[in-house]
Formats: sequence, structure tokens, C-alpha cells
Amino acid sequence: MGEVVIVTDLGHFKAYRLVQNPLESPRLELIKEEDIVDAHGRLSEKLTDEAGRFGMGGERSSLKGYGEKHNLESEMEKKIIKSISREIIEIIKSENPERWHLSAAKTINNKILSYIDQGILRKLKKNIKADLTKLSKKELLEYFAG
Repeated sequence: MGEVVIVTDLGHFKAYRLVQNPLESPRLELIKEEDIVDAHGRLSEKLTDEAGRFGMGGERSSLKGYGEKHNLESEMEKKIIKSISREIIEIIKSENPERWHLSAAKTINNKILSYIDQGILRKLKKNIKADLTKLSKKELLEYFAG
């Protein structure tokens, strides 16, 4: 029961249990922390045959274009967002909190929520469109406790 706090951006994911005992100060207990590997590094490091890295053979006059990146960066972002959404669903189902809170970078917040089913969204109490992944537990409590 209780509450769950999730803070995420495209590179980091943290889920906490918000423990509020009338005899103690509120505190956050880490449930899960994950660095999202696909989000780190340059796109060129993820590709095996970047344009210009390997020759195509033939004469210079016969060189052809390599085409577009086909929105590869956007597809990678979409894949990461779906993965974050699945993590949230899994945590909310396993913890079964009365309510939960989310802080996700403004650019991905609504996209994450679009992949989460209505039953889980109904329990969402506070949604902060900001990247709070680098804040300490104490700083996070200022946003979510109370």
C-alpha cells in the first residue's frame, strides 16, 4: 500500500516507496534504480556502418547517397519511452500503492503516460513535468511528501 514515487528521464530511472509514519519523518526507500543504456552515447556509436565509414567501391562518379537516418533517433527515443512505461506498470502492479507520483522530463512526460493504462493512471496523484533524477531523496521529499 502507501505511495510510490518515480523519477525518470531518457537516461535514468528511479522508483521509490514513500514511507510516511506518524511517529517519523517521511522517507523514500529505493525500489529500483536503472541507467538506461540505449540513451547514453552518440548515435554514431550505436550504428555499425555510418555513412563515410566504409567505401562503397566503384568510381567517384557512381557514388550514391546513403539515404536518411529514417528517424533513427526518434525511434530509439520511442523504444526507451515504451520501456520506461513498462517499468512503471510493473512497479505499480507489484507495489499496488494507493497512489503514485511521477516526475519525468517535460519532453517525454506525456509520451510516457500515453502508454500506461487507465487503471494505473487513475492512481496518479502528482505529475511533475521536470527532470528530478539528479536530486537527493531529501530534495525529492520536498516535491512529493505531504
